[in-house]
Amino acid sequence: METPTAAPRPAGRLRALAGRVHPATWPLLLGAAGTAGLLVVHAIDPNQPGNYPTCPWLTVTGTWCPGCGATRAVHALTNLDIVGAAQMNVLLLAFIPYLAYGYGRWLYRSFRPEAPPGKGLRPAAALVLLAVVLVYTVVRNTPLGLFLAPGGVPAPAPIWG
Repeated sequence: METPTAAPRPAGRLRALAGRVHPATWPLLLGAAGTAGLLVVHAIDPNQPGNYPTCPWLTVTGTWCPGCGATRAVHALTNLDIVGAAQMNVLLLAFIPYLAYGYGRWLYRSFRPEAPPGKGLRPAAALVLLAVVLVYTVVRNTPLGLFLAPGGVPAPAPIWG
């Protein structure tokens, strides 16, 4: 008598489904979602109050997080205003070439599976990246780093202050 085989578990089904999908599907879907996001940020001005939610970090602590001003910077970039984007979040502007290179490399490798696998972000580079983001965050919240704050405006007081 044959023993019945168990039905595949949900995680196994997802893994099997993901194995049947072309590897380029994921970078192309991310690219489409990113393009849709760019179109929304271009069409709906983040400089007008009420269009986008307030940064939770800014609301609670009253200090700028490393991403504060990024939506306004992207809006400025979609309007070809590089100086305005730099005034909102210069760190985002500095990371765009790296992000574009990483995305392009991921997309290329998804179409060329025989290409050698990428090494990813090395631990030392990850630590340097983390240090840059932390220093940027601290400096932009000091009086000396006011030029790094979005629009050169000091951070508001926290909700408890």
